[in-house]
Amino acid sequence: MSPRALSPVLIGRSAELAELEDALAAAPGAVLIGGDAGVGKTRLIREYARSVDGRARVLTGGCLELGSDGLPFAPFTTVLRDLVRDIGTGGVAELVPRGDTGGLARLLPEFGEPETDAASGEQRARLFEVMLTLLERLAERGPVVLVVEDAHWADRSTRDLLAFLIRNLGTAPILIVVTYRSDELHRSHPLRPLLAGLERVEHVRRAEIAPLTRTDIAALVTELLGRTPPPGLVERIAVRSEGNPLFIEALLDDDGTLACELPESLRDLLLAGVQRLPEETQDVLRDASGGGTRIEHALLAAVTGLGDGGLTRALRPAVAANVLVVEGDGYAFRHALIREVIHDDLLPGEHTRLHRRYAEALENDPGLVPAGRLWVELSHHWKAAHDSTWALVASWRAAADARKALAYAECLAMLSRVLELWDRVPDAAERIGADHVTVLEQAAAAADEAGEYDRGIKLVTAALREVEAVRERGGGHDPARVAMLLELRGRMRYQMARPGFVEDLRSAVAMLPADPPTALRARALSTLGNYVRLTPEIDEARNAAAEALAVARALGDPVTEAEALITQFCADVDYLGEEYLAEIDRTAVSTGDQRVLLRFHVIKSHFLEGAGRHEEAAAVAGRGIELAREYGVARTQGTSLSINTAEPLVSLGRWDEATAVLNQAMEQEPAVTTRTSLLVLSGWLALARGDLPTARKRLAGAREIMNLKMKWLKTQDYFTTLWLEANVALAEGRPEAGLDAIRPVLDHAGLPDDARYAWPALVTGASICAELGEAAAGDLRRIEERAAGLSAVGPLQRAHRATFAAEAARARGVLDFAAWEEAAAAWEALGNPFLRGCALLNAARAALADGDHDAAAARLRTAAELAESLGAVPLGDRVADLLRRTRTARGGDAAPLGLTPREYEVLRLVADGRSNRDIAEALFISVKTASVHVSNILGKLDVASRGEAAATAHRLALFAVPAGRDEAPVG
Repeated sequence: MSPRALSPVLIGRSAELAELEDALAAAPGAVLIGGDAGVGKTRLIREYARSVDGRARVLTGGCLELGSDGLPFAPFTTVLRDLVRDIGTGGVAELVPRGDTGGLARLLPEFGEPETDAASGEQRARLFEVMLTLLERLAERGPVVLVVEDAHWADRSTRDLLAFLIRNLGTAPILIVVTYRSDELHRSHPLRPLLAGLERVEHVRRAEIAPLTRTDIAALVTELLGRTPPPGLVERIAVRSEGNPLFIEALLDDDGTLACELPESLRDLLLAGVQRLPEETQDVLRDASGGGTRIEHALLAAVTGLGDGGLTRALRPAVAANVLVVEGDGYAFRHALIREVIHDDLLPGEHTRLHRRYAEALENDPGLVPAGRLWVELSHHWKAAHDSTWALVASWRAAADARKALAYAECLAMLSRVLELWDRVPDAAERIGADHVTVLEQAAAAADEAGEYDRGIKLVTAALREVEAVRERGGGHDPARVAMLLELRGRMRYQMARPGFVEDLRSAVAMLPADPPTALRARALSTLGNYVRLTPEIDEARNAAAEALAVARALGDPVTEAEALITQFCADVDYLGEEYLAEIDRTAVSTGDQRVLLRFHVIKSHFLEGAGRHEEAAAVAGRGIELAREYGVARTQGTSLSINTAEPLVSLGRWDEATAVLNQAMEQEPAVTTRTSLLVLSGWLALARGDLPTARKRLAGAREIMNLKMKWLKTQDYFTTLWLEANVALAEGRPEAGLDAIRPVLDHAGLPDDARYAWPALVTGASICAELGEAAAGDLRRIEERAAGLSAVGPLQRAHRATFAAEAARARGVLDFAAWEEAAAAWEALGNPFLRGCALLNAARAALADGDHDAAAARLRTAAELAESLGAVPLGDRVADLLRRTRTARGGDAAPLGLTPREYEVLRLVADGRSNRDIAEALFISVKTASVHVSNILGKLDVASRGEAAATAHRLALFAVPAGRDEAPVG
């Protein structure tokens, strides 16, 4: 018996191939392909790549099992290496912005040294942008298919970059295909949430490769044998293999019998094929199993000691039997499962000795593995060889490589290994040239950059405890070190929306003496001011920013000066303070600092929107996004700028543009600290357009975040969430619940930027009180008292104040036409069509109450045009209903049956079954006046009851359309 060869024909995967073809035709997009081990994912990809050859460029990279040990970006490094072989480094340089491949040097040394040794979020964002731009420009020459195989082994950085690419596919014909083992995805597997999130992206498809059917199994067996299989063989194969192609090939032998009649397990089944090979070949395969799914020829020769000729001779039977396949200058196991079972079959002593041989071979000749893999490979092999000392040293060096590659999660993994091994190595500090606290500090910083804030907080806390223990033992004390640790923990606590972040930042400042002034204290003060301004402690924020500014100017530190100026401005936003904003502008530009300049564009666009200068706000936010694009971080650090772009677009009535901006920003899965604004704005847009289910969903998301953040109330998030909740409740016909949502706004006066975010909530509160009438009299008094204590700086806040005054009058039973006219004019001046339309609707109601139908109709027609242009369905419906009810006989027209025009309107409502109270509300008159009109109608019609009056109206067909009820306004 001899091992089976692969079938030359791909069986039973025509539907999957067709789906990939469809996806390429519809590119840009992504396909996520899952399936059990051995089901044929790799074979499908190879067949697909062959089928599109000449029509698309296929770039393929696989994740390595070593990825879980900290080897970052493995598939993308492979893709870049293959691309360099094809078009050269110069060809790649032509595809990236300004021909600058310095960022790619972090992944592949062929591109030289990175443009900077700095490792930061900005540098990582730029790397991601460069990779996307590279693919986009490559796709300008023709469709590109990027394949990432075995994503169940993907390291964190690979997952992050993959998610970024998929979420930010623009219009270029790029198809990203990801394969993974479904049977590996246990409940806590890190790939599961990524797949779930990507599946919600519009252009992403998810496919599962099913086992072969009975018909496909028969076809595969026939193809493998080259003849019709003997009776009963297909049935036995089907039962044993359960339709898994790898198992079918392993089970079948050339003579038409089962290669392994009674395998105890899959492991035995796969080992059976290996055990039929020559003993020398089996020995080399055992050695190869220690190197991962793919291994370079030179490395395997060094580990086995066979030399080139001996190794080639030993491996030839394995290649012929399709246990190994040749890939470039190395070998790969035909299936990772084969490598796994061979490696797992090693005895403990064999396992240890094998990995020691790998480690020693790499120590003797580092060139045996591609650059960038040496130290993580050594960490893996020394740890597997149970040599704690050299595993610790290698892990420390691997952490430095990962940091340089901007792979913070993998850096954290390697530093965590150093901490794990520390107590096993007596001279650990001397070995790596750093003490235990330094390792904790670096691990915490890596956790911060990787977004692993919970882990980072624990690491900082451990470092602080250790520093304190040293101090108590009489050792040295470094206040600056403690201050930096406290500041780091405070920032991470803020990101987790946990209490204690302000206390940490205060303690950090307290650790640093005011005299002599230092840049470190200035930065700590600026940080404290920036974060404490989000709490009610505004005076503390002002004082911290002022001291930071004074110290920065004394030391000539322009970056800290700019940061302090921005913090001062944010602590006391003055929507008339353009001179101060101009000073910040000059200082920020003079620094040339990317982070400062981006932050300035955020606060300037925020200021302009709050001042009612919506067009300017959108333009500044747009320039900020252009600047971010120039820095290479537009699609990673643009969330705040996206909010500041969408908000003025909403105000200007450019709702489709705003929706596109918001959707793209939310697809980036922004941090919890910025997500609320996106959800609220998106929820309000949905509500204004009549999509109540989406509004509810967005509100639920915002409420969930606010439940995390209740210990510190960021006005922008807190008040706008309550405002949206009140409007949703009102739209659902639950005004009492809406009032409940508004009450916390009454209880929390004095928060930063209070007036900007309180006014809209108070307007909604007054509108709800108007709906509830006398039942809400107490709440109306509280709302008016809160409004009386609010300033109204700038035209936007004055427009809200004018609207509030009109709504409050309505809640007291007064429909003030002049007040609503003033509000409508204010919104028109600001260019806000929706709020102008709402004000015109209420002005029309007031005109009707005064009997001025013509004035009402004119305003309703304008409001109808505005609502239609916006797609504001609820507003349009209310306007249409009221406009229809103004088209009754009036003025010099004679009403039938001797009725006056007003009596005719009342009869119309009586015929619709309305009570006197309903009639009074619909026609904006008192209940007593409605009763008088009804009595007059009964007399003129010579009937005894309301029912007889209604019957007369119906018999005479006086009203073709029944009167409709008015509804509460949205917004």
